[in-house]
Amino acid sequence: MGTVTPGRGWLLRLVLTFACAQSAVSMARPAVSYRALALGADERAIGVITAVYALLPLLVAVPLGRRTDHGRCAPLLVLGVALITGGCALSGVAGSLPAMAAWSGVMGLGHLCFVIGAQSIVARRSAPDERDRNFGHFTIGASLGQLVGPAAAGLVVSGHDGAMGPTSATALLAAGGLAAFSYASLWRLEHRPEPRAAAPGAARPAQDRTAASPRASVWAILRTRGVPAGIFMSLAVLSATDILTAYLPVVGEDRGIAPTTVGALLSLRAAATIACRLVMTPMIRLLGRTALMAGSCALAGLLCAGLALPVPVPALALMLAVLGFCLGVGQPLSMTTVVQAAPEAARSTALALRLTGNRLGQVAAPATAGLLAGLAGTAAPFAMLAVLLPASAATAVRPQGRGVVRTKRDGTRCAAADGPPAAPSPAERP
Repeated sequence: MGTVTPGRGWLLRLVLTFACAQSAVSMARPAVSYRALALGADERAIGVITAVYALLPLLVAVPLGRRTDHGRCAPLLVLGVALITGGCALSGVAGSLPAMAAWSGVMGLGHLCFVIGAQSIVARRSAPDERDRNFGHFTIGASLGQLVGPAAAGLVVSGHDGAMGPTSATALLAAGGLAAFSYASLWRLEHRPEPRAAAPGAARPAQDRTAASPRASVWAILRTRGVPAGIFMSLAVLSATDILTAYLPVVGEDRGIAPTTVGALLSLRAAATIACRLVMTPMIRLLGRTALMAGSCALAGLLCAGLALPVPVPALALMLAVLGFCLGVGQPLSMTTVVQAAPEAARSTALALRLTGNRLGQVAAPATAGLLAGLAGTAAPFAMLAVLLPASAATAVRPQGRGVVRTKRDGTRCAAADGPPAAPSPAERP
């Protein structure tokens, strides 16, 4: 169901909406950690609460993607903002760790709804040669949110020393208000073509052909060459961002770094990510997509290993700046990789599978990080990222392409035009 339309005003409004929603989430995530610490949480409890943020979305990502493939995207944005607003605000008034975890899950579900809808809009309204650029610009909204949110959380939480509980609650309530402000630019983001009466014998519109095409199975999409690599890279990069957001405050407490400084460091990382995405197109021309994806993830892994060392704050700031630049590559290029590899009628489902991989990473990585932190100290989660990111770089260097097996009307099977030959079915084998 693709509708490529001229003009980019819709993309600017989508970036602004995403920036507000992501600012709220990025402000709430460290505030949740600080509030949980004030309620008596240890490193393992922080890992569990962080993982719950991603747990609920695992159950609904693929059904939402299926629905979006054959329906509208904008309602998911409206629902997502509402859930983010409620999750942030109710986390601020929660008085127990189980309640904090529950409302963190609601916040995560809202973020998933918003992102599925927003990414599907970008995929539908972008021509193939514009996708790298448009997805890069779209993710600037996320980076802007990650720039503003942690710094704002640090300022609010640091407002009164020794009163982390009330100040973290204030930060969460403020995040809820910021999320609600997203509605200001949430209008006319989705193109709705005028219905036309088709002349006899005329070709059907693209959306009609898409709706009538056979639905690709989840397994077939996952077997498409390029999709697993895109999912794994996205999982690794998002896990790195998530663990940095959740555990840098814990590292700061352990090393005596003030919350304001921690917020500034997280914002510095986000600013470097924005800089990366602004120059994404020239970097692709210079290095190529594959080399850029693999090289950025490999270097990010080395930098995460450096974060495990007790380095001074200036060195920590430099490493986070370079790390933020490297992490800026993976998300937009993994979106383009998945969209280009998946069949046209299943692009939203493929993006939802990518987000499911992200959420699996957000469940497993923080839980594992919490376990490692409890056993080996607060530096252990960064050592884990030093293994995960180079592994994703290794998958990126494999040849990419479309390998979806398609079925013709006569029952024989064929591969996509730019993919490898399809394996014969049992009936076709000699």
